[in-house]
Amino acid sequence: MAVLVTGGAGYIGSHVGHALLDRGEQVVVLDNLSTGNRACVGEDAVFVEGDIADDSLVGSLLRHHAIRSVLHFAGSIVVPESVADPLGYYENNVVRSRALIQACVGAGVEHFIFSSTATVYDAEAPQPLAEDERKAPISPYARSKLMTEWMLEDVSRAHPMRHMVLRYFNVAGADPQGRTGQSSPRATHLIKRAAQVALGRVPQLDIFGTDYPTADGTGVRDYIHVADLAAAHLLALDALRAGAPSAVYNCGYGRGLSVRDVISGVERVIGGRLAVLESARRPGDPPVLISDPSRIKRALGWTPRHDDLDEIVRSAIDWERRFNTG
Repeated sequence: MAVLVTGGAGYIGSHVGHALLDRGEQVVVLDNLSTGNRACVGEDAVFVEGDIADDSLVGSLLRHHAIRSVLHFAGSIVVPESVADPLGYYENNVVRSRALIQACVGAGVEHFIFSSTATVYDAEAPQPLAEDERKAPISPYARSKLMTEWMLEDVSRAHPMRHMVLRYFNVAGADPQGRTGQSSPRATHLIKRAAQVALGRVPQLDIFGTDYPTADGTGVRDYIHVADLAAAHLLALDALRAGAPSAVYNCGYGRGLSVRDVISGVERVIGGRLAVLESARRPGDPPVLISDPSRIKRALGWTPRHDDLDEIVRSAIDWERRFNTG
């Protein structure tokens, strides 16, 4: 039996695919390559270019490979873009996810792991955020993720398929072995952009908002190394296979860093200054997002191994240098 990874040529999906292969799993990757990079998929994975809403294709893959576990990463993730194109985001993230979930139920898939976001929480909720904190997403992107969470919750009540939702805080860095990293040409993540500036590939780093109610006026986020996030997915899969009930978990370190903190960290790593440009806030960005990761640590035994800003930054810069060479 194989594991299906949707969006497995993308940033997080490719890291999880490599982690699965590393421990001997059979992996099938389904990606339409709208933002993913085929080169980031592990050599031993079965790669299929296609859409998660293609009922015939998905059903064939699930049956042919006897798939009982699906990890769902496919979707659109740029918050300002979702504000400008809400219907596109609901189509890609909700309608297509519904089609995938329906195919999984029909094929008898037992375990489903969903890539969600910390932005489903109320921006006014007390920090750090626990999983049961009130939800009030302020962007179509975040709303689309919460809608899919609700679908999975309802489906798990009506069908045997159990699920785990992992709510990501700010994912950054790259595979320590250099096999994959953030490759999307539209990537807007702070550390990715800072790495591009550090290598002279982008003229300056934009600081979107300097008037937030934070210590230095810039947004505060909980940055998690992508390798630690990949490990969380494997633990979630193992728990479901062992009979664990459906659950929701935060994925973060429980530590907030401002935009200026991150810039200082990048400058420390490169031994120089970054060119920065202060700009207005972006629509849909909350001022602070910090996780309470105690539930995933307690329930799944998740222990971060890369909880260091300098390590995150170095891996991002190393990947950016390697990815853009040749």
